[in-house]
Amino acid sequence: MGVINQIVFDCEHPAALARFWANALDGYALREYDQLELVRLAVFGLTPETDPTVMVDGPGPSLCFQNVDGQRHDNNRVHLDVEVANRQAEVDRLKELGASIDRVLPTYTVMRDPEGNQLCLIDKRESIAA
Repeated sequence: MGVINQIVFDCEHPAALARFWANALDGYALREYDQLELVRLAVFGLTPETDPTVMVDGPGPSLCFQNVDGQRHDNNRVHLDVEVANRQAEVDRLKELGASIDRVLPTYTVMRDPEGNQLCLIDKRESIAA
């Protein structure tokens, strides 16, 4: 069986959403553009801010944010479950970054990123066992 290489988000504003996730997840950052990539973008009249595909790299799978015309906000087929040590603190931090709360359950909180994609903040397994 293979391993996850990247998780892809269809979105309206790839650069902005990539920045949200790079700030939301520990150890993740926007993939830097080298000079060759900047030239390639410029040929198409694009910049890193208008790039239709923006990557975020970190200790786990890379995250890919791609612009897709006609995105349906109610058709979120992929989301992340993020295990956290202090769920309320992370909920508050992500709200400051532009996320919203969808619902709160005993061991996890369902949230939406700035473009409405769902994510779940889940308590660490040790906390659930206690």
